[in-house]
Amino acid sequence: MKTQTKLVGLKPTLLMAQMKADFTKSDIKIYEYILANKEKVLYHSLTEMAEACVVAEATLLRFFRKLDYKGFQDFKFMLAQELSLTTIDAVENTYVDKVKNNVIQVITDTAAVVEEDLLDQAIIKIAASEDLVIFGIGSSGIAALDMQNRLMRIGKNSSIITDSHFQMMRAASMTEKTVVIAVSLTGSTKDIVDAVSASKSNGATVIALTSYTKSPLTKFADLVLLSSSKESPLDSGSLISKISQLFLIDLICTGLALKNEQEAKVIQLKISENTANKLY
Repeated sequence: MKTQTKLVGLKPTLLMAQMKADFTKSDIKIYEYILANKEKVLYHSLTEMAEACVVAEATLLRFFRKLDYKGFQDFKFMLAQELSLTTIDAVENTYVDKVKNNVIQVITDTAAVVEEDLLDQAIIKIAASEDLVIFGIGSSGIAALDMQNRLMRIGKNSSIITDSHFQMMRAASMTEKTVVIAVSLTGSTKDIVDAVSASKSNGATVIALTSYTKSPLTKFADLVLLSSSKESPLDSGSLISKISQLFLIDLICTGLALKNEQEAKVIQLKISENTANKLY
């Protein structure tokens, strides 16, 4: 069923209300969940949303396409815009404090959700890897680049790929000796999921750095390391989200440095010597 032209452009909640008469029983379940949990929906992954509504992911996607959205992310973006119009910040002049408090909170929360045994397992696999590859796209690609820099400084070489086509090409040459670190806050970026799936099919071990335990990415991961930050569609690529990723990366790299402390110190000294003449 196609959305009637006169309904296109309506706010998501109004659009759903207008089309409710044509909803199936599953559609009604989704509709009622959204109305009761508007803010929460913005931070759900597709998998989490489907589980919350007790429907299949395919059913959920059909629902949003019935409303003439491209998919779940498109719907969330429009819903976030609708909700932002009804939210007034009463403390506009305290944005400095808000940012500071958010940074502190996200680090505290990420430290709380990190499972140290999984962190240790990841560190062991990374340390032993003969072929270490880091995948990241967009804002997560920035965090992935920082991870490569941190690893280089402690003597662990890795390759970083932020182009989706190159990721698929690199996946083709992976073996059971390859460890892939997939950095994706949402775990729902299709290009990353496709590249990780191809990597997995060639025997690679996958470590996912994400904020969602249930997402398309984690289905292919051998180890999942969680950060606490979840974004609404209007906050994509925010500083707070990157900080949560960088904190997790710092934990991994610090653990690796401690595991090979003597070697790490030697490399750090050599790097300092080699880069000394780059400073005035």
